Amino acid sequence: MRCLGGVPYCSLVATLLCFSGIALFCGCGHQALTETERLIETYFARNLLDYITLAYIIQYFQYVIYGLASFFFLYCIALLAEGFYTTSAAKQTFGEFRSTMCGRCLSSSFIVMTYLLAVLWLLVFAFSALPVYFFYNMDATCSTIDVLTETPASINQLCVDARQYGLLPWNAVPGKACGMTLSNICKTREYQMTYNLYVAAFAGAGITLLALVSVEAKGRFGLTYTVSSTYNFAVHCCLHLAVYQVYVKTLKHRATEERRGYDLYRRMQRDRGGTLCSPYSADAFDIS
Repeated sequence: MRCLGGVPYCSLVATLLCFSGIALFCGCGHQALTETERLIETYFARNLLDYITLAYIIQYFQYVIYGLASFFFLYCIALLAEGFYTTSAAKQTFGEFRSTMCGRCLSSSFIVMTYLLAVLWLLVFAFSALPVYFFYNMDATCSTIDVLTETPASINQLCVDARQYGLLPWNAVPGKACGMTLSNICKTREYQMTYNLYVAAFAGAGITLLALVSVEAKGRFGLTYTVSSTYNFAVHCCLHLAVYQVYVKTLKHRATEERRGYDLYRRMQRDRGGTLCSPYSADAFDIS
């Protein structure tokens, strides 16, 4: 039971959330970028020079995904390891209020680093919504085309232009798909899979952001605070850390005052020959 009490469950849940979110974002995002390049090459551009820049950008983003997956794997392992060393059970084993300057600096470094990661990942989360928005508009246009099949003249005016979203240069040919051609693209397996992959990558980015900002634990001193690893996953962890440090200092000050009072009592008892009596006379009517 003592070993189970030393497990930082909140940090463990946050680590699992972070692992699952990163795996979903990196895996689905990598495959979605590959399928996007294939769609552009097949339906929106006929010349290699028109989408060669997009192909290089997609390749660079895939390298960034490799780096993100490796970094977050190591970072979450480090946070989880720190969480095991900073639980209340570990404090009970090594001294209830023992803390070192090195430990406080390490925790503060993780706090600052996680704040920066949360802000940066918020930008990644917003950026991952752009392809979902593009495919959503494309799917809505295809749905409109399916409804207006009885009026071919109006169908040909419904188009999706990849050049407007910056995917292709303005001189790319054809650069857009209209009418029944667009409707047929939306019915292909490549389009449906790419759309679903981008939605999954967007969900993975949201799960990772949730893991970075939303986990708290309850301490054993009658005060709600977050342990060090949980600090790193909570947005308001600095406030909790400050409250906890003030609480520890208050306990230390109280213990010091009690020790001083006890020493004063022993000294006065020694000066008076071993006993302490009240300097006031006893009141006969005071029955207390």
